[in-house]
Amino acid sequence: MNTQKQIGIFIAVIALLVMVWYGKEGYRSAVTYEARTGEIAHRMDAAGVAELKLKELASLFTLGLVQNDTKELLLRLEKERSVAKASADRDAVYFGIAAATLLLLYFFLSIRGFTIVVSLGALVALVNGLVTPILLMIVHKQVEYLGDVILSFESKGILGSISKLYAEDNFTVALVILVFSVLVPLLKTVSLLFVSVYEYSPFAAGVVRFFRHLGKWSMLDVFVVALLLVYLTSNHQDISRAEAEIGLYFFLAYVFLSMIASLSADKMLREKESLVADKS
Repeated sequence: MNTQKQIGIFIAVIALLVMVWYGKEGYRSAVTYEARTGEIAHRMDAAGVAELKLKELASLFTLGLVQNDTKELLLRLEKERSVAKASADRDAVYFGIAAATLLLLYFFLSIRGFTIVVSLGALVALVNGLVTPILLMIVHKQVEYLGDVILSFESKGILGSISKLYAEDNFTVALVILVFSVLVPLLKTVSLLFVSVYEYSPFAAGVVRFFRHLGKWSMLDVFVVALLLVYLTSNHQDISRAEAEIGLYFFLAYVFLSMIASLSADKMLREKESLVADKS
């Protein structure tokens, strides 16, 4: 094994481990951010805001003898929420840097090795994109005498959205998202790995044909996720805040890596076919 290949393998292992680590940490940060936002939303509904106003008046009239513990709790939750948001953003950046680093391996590894590594990176990104929240929605309303009141709060991930749509009897939408945002991407990534690892397998020819047919769907998963976001927001016409969460960036990283792996696998297979043709 030459030095260049050793360097490539070392970079690949480190980059994949970084993706796994920061994918996990990003998921934890996103879930914490989601939980703290949900707690704040719960305490800022009409009843919660009314309680807060009453405690503010009590603290004012007693010159601070009555502590406004609700306000202190909200400040603590907001601080924890901000920390979780900053942590999630940082984790997403490191994840993206590690994913982009995989592309450098084109200059260090064989086309087959590069395809395997990028496919593994795509699989890591896909798993994180499916389980991590992708969209946060909050509905505010100005209520007389109370001020800003939160009417509802939701945070959506791809798998969670499928489950909720199914529970609400939206079977068609749930099925479309399940097929084209979960099953097809998984199948496509596994096909890439199979073709690159078992390129000389007796089953390779059939897998290659299927893989090339599957390649026609390479951007449909992005389109379906976009439809999911539109569908979720369109159900809340009075939304006053919709925020993309890092699960969306994980999924976009999968799409990018998957496209690169597809191009690499296609080049590898063409070289193999050309080699077989020359031998015959």
